[in-house]
Amino acid sequence: MLIGEVARRSGVSARMLRHYESLGLLRPTGRTGAGYREYASDDIRRIFHIESLRSLGLSLREVGRALDDPGFTPSDLVGDLIRQARERIAYETELLTRLRRIGAAEPAGWEDVLQIVALLQALVSESAGKRQRAALSSVREVPVPVEALVEAALSETDPNVAGALRWALARSGDGGLALLAEGLGSPTAEVRQRAVQSIAEIPNGAATALLRDALTNSDLAVRRCAALALGARGVADAVPTLIDMIVEQANDADAADALSALASDPALADQIATGLVDRLAHGAVESSARRRLTQALADIPGTTTSRALAALARDEDRAVALTATYVLQLRNTP
Repeated sequence: MLIGEVARRSGVSARMLRHYESLGLLRPTGRTGAGYREYASDDIRRIFHIESLRSLGLSLREVGRALDDPGFTPSDLVGDLIRQARERIAYETELLTRLRRIGAAEPAGWEDVLQIVALLQALVSESAGKRQRAALSSVREVPVPVEALVEAALSETDPNVAGALRWALARSGDGGLALLAEGLGSPTAEVRQRAVQSIAEIPNGAATALLRDALTNSDLAVRRCAALALGARGVADAVPTLIDMIVEQANDADAADALSALASDPALADQIATGLVDRLAHGAVESSARRRLTQALADIPGTTTSRALAALARDEDRAVALTATYVLQLRNTP
């Protein structure tokens, strides 16, 4: 079979077949009387072997070793090829993500593109100062795609940079909420906590709905953070968790402040007071927790609170009784 026919049947160009021959990879079995290369069936088979190995990413030199070196073992080479393929995939994935983010920002010109690229690079800088400036600049200059801000916020360990990123996210609207919601389900506790902290600073109804859902999250820290944020938003669903925080002395001062803010609504004041009193009556609550619950009643208006404090002023626990008496004096002072 002559070279033109071989090229047609194999899909390998005549030029490439000559190149293989120059490298010693392929040697035609013979020549015609006119000097043309003539390929036998074994030659055709070798061409397909060469192409198969090339499709795996082997160089032509490695292909020659694989076909001609009896001592050649493929395991190490295949391992290297797997590593190289993973590196290429990682690079291409990162490039695709960067391009998608630039496209999402809808740059008006190349100057905008360059600014976006600079901000994206700064967000992953080793310098905390650069990351913080990038977060702040993302609002004032060309907007950074919200996906990049969320990714940075969920991985940021520096508290100052994290605060700047949450600020930027809060001003970017609710476009990042879906990604932050995914963060609430992360297997990593730190990511879950960063997600709920970021959601807590976004002042809209969609964020409030996510915080409500977070009250049932399996992560206790997430539930507590959500409760504090919901308390500030006047959402009564947070009351049980806030009371638990007082009992467990977990940000108890903040939890009491949140209950006080919620109690400014007369419709909630009695509900909160009843919840605090019910926990005080629970026999398993230790003395220090009962004292904190009594202190929390101080800022809850209404007759339910006044009656509870009057009863607590006669409590068997002297510390609780003294606290209730002092609170009553404050409430009765004009």
